[in-house]
Amino acid sequence: MNYVGIIPARYASTRFPGKPLADINGKTMIQRVYEQARKALDHVYVATDDSRIYEHVKAFGGNAVLTSGKHQSGTDRLAEAIDLIHKNNSERFDVVINIQGDEPFIKPEQIHEIKSCFENPLTKIASLVKKIENNEDVFDINKPKVIFNKKMQAIYFSRSPIPFVRNSEKESWHLKHSFYKHVGMYAYKVKTLQELTELEQSPLELAESLEQNRWIENGYAIYLAITKFESFGIDTPEDLKNAIKKSSVK
Repeated sequence: MNYVGIIPARYASTRFPGKPLADINGKTMIQRVYEQARKALDHVYVATDDSRIYEHVKAFGGNAVLTSGKHQSGTDRLAEAIDLIHKNNSERFDVVINIQGDEPFIKPEQIHEIKSCFENPLTKIASLVKKIENNEDVFDINKPKVIFNKKMQAIYFSRSPIPFVRNSEKESWHLKHSFYKHVGMYAYKVKTLQELTELEQSPLELAESLEQNRWIENGYAIYLAITKFESFGIDTPEDLKNAIKKSSVK
């Protein structure tokens, strides 16, 4: 199986303009994401619609492709990126791993965990989940919860606590049941990725504002691996300050 990591990176951001180029102790955010990904993958590309990010990636020796600025989702940008990579590269890839461009402290182990899902020949889409350790996260709408079956296939993603723990005080739900939150890394077989871009938005996706529910509604199985590693997504300059304090970045 030949893997390629693609890091979508947009310059425009309402809460943090220019986020990929934000400095983290002498290196930009996008460079740190790229370098972490390269610890687990031989092939990594940044997919961006901004020439400043493109030129910066090239300057530090990374691979990058310029994509359209009109994409409605990260999945669409990913699909265009792999097309461009294949057009300009004789090597062909079987699996695309979507690595979030705002997670500069991503663990290479997480990439290996998601790759392990493809040891199952039935896997076409894969993602990660982490067990929730505190009750606050169970009720945090910004931390989507996931329920899955015994085959490690996702049943549903929700911003609400799922499942509902009957006959128990909400303050102790996390002690009565094992809740899992979604960790936003995806991997796709290339053919499947192209198919996903042709799907129309679905009712459950629109209700929850979670794109992965569109795939489930259309019959695609999302295989999951459990990670013990936390992810630190950066949405604001304040998030970045807090993340740097929590990390051992140098």
